[in-house]
Amino acid sequence: MVRGKDSSSAEVHFIGQIVSGSGFSDSQLFCRWSIQTGGAWHHVEGLKEGQTHADCPQLGQAAIWCHPVDVHYTIKGITGWPKLVVQVYSLDGFGRFDICGYGFCNLPSSPGAHSIDCVIWRPTGSLRDEFRQQFVGGGPQLRDPQLVYTSLDRYRIQTTAMGTVHVQISVILRNFARYGIEY
Repeated sequence: MVRGKDSSSAEVHFIGQIVSGSGFSDSQLFCRWSIQTGGAWHHVEGLKEGQTHADCPQLGQAAIWCHPVDVHYTIKGITGWPKLVVQVYSLDGFGRFDICGYGFCNLPSSPGAHSIDCVIWRPTGSLRDEFRQQFVGGGPQLRDPQLVYTSLDRYRIQTTAMGTVHVQISVILRNFARYGIEY
């Protein structure tokens, strides 16, 4: 039951974890994440954003994070269904961190346990930018992070695939039938 709210509202609860990241060429990886929703969604409890610890996998192995996600919403409508937005960073030997890439995935709308693979990409710059990133760090970044999960001009960005973030998430829906929402 939702504390301090009308229990007759439709509710969605996402419980799971950001398991790992694979396919990245960098080591010492960590992930920043957030859940973005539309205006019809009211955050009840749980963290809507966070950051994993840094993991230093062997070459060719996945970075293991197992970072918990547990967030609860009440909703007035299904418009603006939640998206998980991720940014993967690498940490170098001098303690500097650099963006490896961006990605997002729509969270499942059906109840039950789900495994999601979120493809991570980064903007591709000029040849000079690519050399600079390889030897100095600090490659091209997005000026507006909302471009990751909105369709505004995202199709114009030239990108390179960087790896995949693996997510396990369970979805609990409550009172949807009462409001005529089929799932």
